[in-house]
Amino acid sequence: MIGQLAVFGLAAAAGVAAAGAGGWRAAVGSTADYDRWAAGLRAWRAPPAEVAELVRLAALAPNGHNTQPWRFRVGDGRIEILPDLARRTPVVDPDDHHLWTSLGAAAETLAVAGVALGRPGEVEAEGEGIAYVHGAGAARPHPLAAAIGRRQTTRADYDCRPLAAEDAAALAAAAALPGVRIVLVTEPAAMGRLRDLVVAGNDVQMGDAAFMAELAAWIRFNPRTAMATGDGLYAGASGNPSIPTWLGRSILPRIMTPASEAARFARQMQTSAGCAVVFAEEAGPRGWIQVGRACQRFALAATTRDIRMSFVNQPVEVAALRPELAALAGEPGQRPDLLIRFGFGPLLPFSPRRPVADVLA
Repeated sequence: MIGQLAVFGLAAAAGVAAAGAGGWRAAVGSTADYDRWAAGLRAWRAPPAEVAELVRLAALAPNGHNTQPWRFRVGDGRIEILPDLARRTPVVDPDDHHLWTSLGAAAETLAVAGVALGRPGEVEAEGEGIAYVHGAGAARPHPLAAAIGRRQTTRADYDCRPLAAEDAAALAAAAALPGVRIVLVTEPAAMGRLRDLVVAGNDVQMGDAAFMAELAAWIRFNPRTAMATGDGLYAGASGNPSIPTWLGRSILPRIMTPASEAARFARQMQTSAGCAVVFAEEAGPRGWIQVGRACQRFALAATTRDIRMSFVNQPVEVAALRPELAALAGEPGQRPDLLIRFGFGPLLPFSPRRPVADVLA
């Protein structure tokens, strides 16, 4: 991160000289405006709630590359979550595994928010999507609800502090759903092996031109672009300064190199308290939906305890590395579905989200 920030800083200085201060501000926008906008997207509003409020909260769920690959169809007593295939990431996710886990995370958010906002219901996998079938009732407290708007994927170094046993148990219990197995890895030697797998997967992906092009297409280099699109990987959410999109596109190959990314991920793994490896008992969309639901419960439980988390899915996405990851987690022969690192660290700017009107079918 330090090396990236230095290169970004030099690029920013050159960009200001080329465009002038006024042109620079017009190109990148205001981080203060962005932070206010992002806070408004995540604000918790007291019940009673309209169904659109449930959709707004569901759309805050974690998802691959922040493509938000979902559409919500609202009906009488039900909210359907459908895959938005225009927002697939076919290079990194050729079988739509991450897409379905993203939909599962959104569905679990509906279930949690529904209790707290007086629309309790059940999640049902059906046909080509998922349905949240709900009724009307009194709003009841839910231990994870207040964390929905505060949850974030924190792509930063953590502070190396270990997790207390009771915290680890609480995270595992929160993610314990039928059809899902979660393995927590905290022992230093095992974490070192996980680090090496993440770096190995990073090297494979960074050497794939198609992967890099797909990733670059979803990077939002400044607040102005992030607010305009409402999606993607906002540079500020990874601790990077804002630069104009044209400049970011031109310097990206110089700042995102295999060596720099390997060093970044190695450092992030070394500063983490541990990792969670998540497995579905059933291969295919139904199992992946359950993994997404468990993932969101894990993330919300972590948020309630001021524990940060982020995804390091390279050993999941590179198929050749899956057997070693599964064996390390004590599940030889199984397909690992997610690799999540966790620990204590800073709170970074939040990722963008599209407005409710844009995600309704």
